Amino acid sequence: MASIHATIVFAMVVVGGATRLTESGLSIVEWKPVTGALPPIGEAEWQAEFQKYQTSPEYKLKNYGMSLEEFKGIFYWEWAHRLLGRLIGLFFFVPFVWFWVRGRIPAGYKPRLIVLFILGGLQGALGWYMVKSGLVDEPAVSHYRLTAHLSLALLIFAALYWTALSLLNPQPERTSGALKKLSHSFMAVLVLQIVMGALVAGLKAGHIFNTWPLMGDTFVPEGLLVMEPVWRNFLDNAVTTQFDHRIGAYVLTALVLALLYMARGQSYRLKKGVYALTLAVAVQMFLGITMLLKEVPVSWGTAHQGGGVLVLAATIYLMHMQRGRTAK
Repeated sequence: MASIHATIVFAMVVVGGATRLTESGLSIVEWKPVTGALPPIGEAEWQAEFQKYQTSPEYKLKNYGMSLEEFKGIFYWEWAHRLLGRLIGLFFFVPFVWFWVRGRIPAGYKPRLIVLFILGGLQGALGWYMVKSGLVDEPAVSHYRLTAHLSLALLIFAALYWTALSLLNPQPERTSGALKKLSHSFMAVLVLQIVMGALVAGLKAGHIFNTWPLMGDTFVPEGLLVMEPVWRNFLDNAVTTQFDHRIGAYVLTALVLALLYMARGQSYRLKKGVYALTLAVAVQMFLGITMLLKEVPVSWGTAHQGGGVLVLAATIYLMHMQRGRTAK
């Protein structure tokens, strides 16, 4: 059950990336968790939905004069994203109750599953809280709220995937303390990289300095620390967030190469885990650089967001194998 839900959450993150990149996230200006499960049916319902959108800042300031057919194009992306959220809740709750009633939930897992269900509900509310920020004055969601929304989605994915691995592979591998510590260090940097990537997305920082390896004509670009106080640059400065995201990618590459070196002499399963992580990082680097050079088209941007989830999954898999005692 947990593995299926992790897969659906992965799909939702990817669809969420496409929704953001197609600028479709503000197309539905109401939050109807139950009645909003179905799209408009018939011309009258479509016109009514379109009229609601026409009251939004996005229509007035960015999409004024948009046709109904063009509106349908962005509407369906956001509707699909919300529908996946509803399906995740439904596919989680129904089997959960069924297994609980029949006494099939393994010992110790009930509290964890209850927390995961609550987090799923909070994620839906957080998503609407994010959308609301773009329905007031400016047709853009808060990059803080977007970062929180994506981060919680990946936390839920990580918890579901870890739970699935615990059920499928209850016995950990014996490993060296150094490899285990380095795996945890990789995860710590990866978490920061994911947060920074969300800030880059929210600030649309990928649309500036579409060159690599330099940012424009230099490695360290101008405008890096121009905001006061200085700490604001790391959260609100598009130049700084893109620079930090690049540096994070280089650090992760160095760490995965170190993991690859240290995996010599480990078990075959551990080696496979390190190889899988190395491949995921290499693919993600390729996707990120290509996306940047192509100025963030929807296809490459969506693939890059999905690639980030795969790197996270590979890291969780490696850490899960090493959750037991280390070998002396």
